[in-house]
Amino acid sequence: MAAAGFSCSAADLNPLLGANSTAAAEYICSGFDAISSKFVDTGYAIDNTYLLFSAYLVFSMQLGFAMLCAGSVRAKNTMNIMLTNVLDAATGGVFYYLFGFAFAFGAPSNGFIGKHSFALHEYPTATFDYGYFLYQWAFAIAAAGITSGSIAERTQFVSYLIYSSFLTGFVYPIASHWFWSADGWASPAASDLLFGSGVIDFAGSGVVHMVGGIAGFWGAFIEGPRMGRFDHAGRAVSMRGHSGTLVVLGTFMLWFGWYGFNPGSFLNILKAYGESGSYYGQWSAIGRTAVTTTLAGSTAALTTLFGKRLLSGHWNLTDVCNGLLGGFAAITSGCSVVEPWAAIICGFVAAWVLIGFNKLAEKLKFDDPLEAAQLHGGCGAWGIISTGLFARKAYVNEVYPGQPDRPYGLFMGGGGKLLAAQIIQILVIVGWVSVTMGTLFWVLHKLKLLRISQEEEMAGLDLTSHGGVAYEYNNGYAAEAVDQKNRFEMKSPVAF
Repeated sequence: MAAAGFSCSAADLNPLLGANSTAAAEYICSGFDAISSKFVDTGYAIDNTYLLFSAYLVFSMQLGFAMLCAGSVRAKNTMNIMLTNVLDAATGGVFYYLFGFAFAFGAPSNGFIGKHSFALHEYPTATFDYGYFLYQWAFAIAAAGITSGSIAERTQFVSYLIYSSFLTGFVYPIASHWFWSADGWASPAASDLLFGSGVIDFAGSGVVHMVGGIAGFWGAFIEGPRMGRFDHAGRAVSMRGHSGTLVVLGTFMLWFGWYGFNPGSFLNILKAYGESGSYYGQWSAIGRTAVTTTLAGSTAALTTLFGKRLLSGHWNLTDVCNGLLGGFAAITSGCSVVEPWAAIICGFVAAWVLIGFNKLAEKLKFDDPLEAAQLHGGCGAWGIISTGLFARKAYVNEVYPGQPDRPYGLFMGGGGKLLAAQIIQILVIVGWVSVTMGTLFWVLHKLKLLRISQEEEMAGLDLTSHGGVAYEYNNGYAAEAVDQKNRFEMKSPVAF
């Protein structure tokens, strides 16, 4: 038995116990062996409990997405958008189990795609337990939830099922394999590191947020804007969601879940940095990661509050909530390797990135009801760059041990290699998602499976696709809704 530098054997104890003491020595050592095994078991239990709890937190973000999406659309599309969030989780669960996890983490594999553990075959292993699958599934469905917001209020229901299955079963897993699997060609754990560094995308500003945001961009771009979003002169018309209450509820749920998203990405907690017995270890890095996450989101919220006040003259609730989430999306890449002061800079810039992309979207007549493409795509890309600028050497070596001379942030004296790797990630994700999801949405458009008819859009998807309305304020409203549904069904067949 050996643990933490201590060993016990009968040969070691015999000289101390005197003659004919072999039996006593073996008895003592067997007791130490049992205690050591219990400590090992306890370590596994603590780490797996931490990972499972983090998975539950990340999964709770689905409720946040559902509430945020529901509050950000008009009342007549509330049931539709909430159902798509439920099905993102359900569809993603099946397809990530069958294919996605294997493509992402099935080892041994090549640098492009995983090749083992389809349907969790021969699972668990010494490397991965079931909690790891659950945690990664929660990440996969988060990417799908981002995309659903971009194409809200005008998309046929069948296309949601198709894109969600494809995204969680193939597109997202391939991207996560490249940057998170030990076999991935750009992973910081790869044997042959990209630019001697690999990409540091700790919790997924690129892998999750950019993948979901770019996919949403192509869906919204190919569909075109909602009816009435721009007037005949091309000027933007405000189409605010129906419930600020749901927006705030969803925002706080996402904020809460982000503490599983970022700190949970350490995957374990019981790990010492240096010698055992110190107050400083992975538990400290997890706490720091929670702090950087909080500061980036808080700074982005305040920056958006005052920035939009200067630009529009209003203290806007929805904009502040989106700004907060933009700060979170940005810090997700470097949350574990930057100082708290750098997280404040990251959040401040993220707010202006979101404001700038929203202005650009209006100029280009691009319509995203939840600003998901701008928020997750734009702020996620900034977060990846921010990591290449501010990653601290000591933190990089703690989180990614094994190579003492690993590059770190440009502004921290680490040269430009890490930043170069981060830029490669942005370009690769934009290209990969554009080729796959852009093509899928284009094919759905050509097959007339993507966008609903004008009559359906005017009546609302709750009536035309889901057989009712989310709210019945009074009998008159309910009667009017039923009458509108009957008029629609006389004009057009029910869509998928």
